Amino acid sequence: MFILFDIGGSKTRIAASYTGKKIDTIEIFKTPKNFKDGIAIFKEVVPRLAKGKKIKAVAGGMPGYFDLKRTQVLGSAPNIKNWIRKPIVKEIGKITHSPVYLENDADLVGLGETHYGAGRGYKIVAYFTVSTGVGGGRIVDDRIDPSVRHSEPGKQILDLKKNLTLEDLTAGRSIAKKYHKKPYEILDKKFWDKLAGILAIGVQNTIVHWAPDAVVIGGSMMKKIGIKIPRVQFHLKRIMKISHADLPPPKIKKAILGDFGGLYGALARIKQ
Repeated sequence: MFILFDIGGSKTRIAASYTGKKIDTIEIFKTPKNFKDGIAIFKEVVPRLAKGKKIKAVAGGMPGYFDLKRTQVLGSAPNIKNWIRKPIVKEIGKITHSPVYLENDADLVGLGETHYGAGRGYKIVAYFTVSTGVGGGRIVDDRIDPSVRHSEPGKQILDLKKNLTLEDLTAGRSIAKKYHKKPYEILDKKFWDKLAGILAIGVQNTIVHWAPDAVVIGGSMMKKIGIKIPRVQFHLKRIMKISHADLPPPKIKKAILGDFGGLYGALARIKQ
C-alpha cells in the first residue's frame, strides 16, 4: 500500500492507496503552524490508514522550494514558515519505514491533472494555480520537468514601472489586501474580466518560454466567482505573439481535480 499527502497553507490531506491504482481513503486536517505538530498528525493518521499493511512508498507535496536532494523545504508560505529547514522526508520516513518523495505542490497538481484530469493526452502541459498566490509547473511526457529551482511563473514581472508580478496583480492575497475584502465578495464582472486579461499576459509569456500544447489553470481564483477560462482565451487570442502561425495554439483548459489534485499527483508520482 502507499501513502499520499498534500500539505497546504491551510489544510493537510493524507490519503491511502492500497493498490496504487486509485485513492481509497482521505483524511483532512487543519495544517499546524508548528512542524512537530504536523509530524504528530502523520504519526496518528498513517497507522490508521495503513491498517497493518506494509507501506511501499510515500509521495506528497507542499508549497515552496526545496534543497537539491528534496529532503526539506527552504522557503514556503508565510503561515507554515515554521516548517522551513525541518527534516520532513526523514521524519515521515521514520513513521512509514519506506522511501518518501517530496515535490512542490503546484508541480504535483500539474502532474495529477496530466494523468487524471484536464491535461490527459497532451505531451507538454503548463499548469497554473491562481489562488492565494500564483504558482505552476511544467509536465513533459507525463513527468515533472526537472529543474534546479522550482518554476515560479507567478513571479514574472508584468508592470515594469512598479515592479509588480503576475502574482501581485492576480493572486487572492494581493486582491484582498488591495480591496479590503475577500475576492469572492467582489461581484463586478468587469473586475474579473480585467484579471482575466492580466492572467492572459502571464499565460502568453509562459507559452513563449515553455512551448506547451496545453495550459491547465486551477485554483480558488478560478471558481464560479472568479476568473473565467473563456475570457482568458479571448484576451490571449487578442495578444498572442507566437511565430509558429501554421501550428495550432495551445489548448487553455480549466483544472478539474479541485482540492484533490495534489493527491492525484502524488499517486502518479509514486507510480514513477
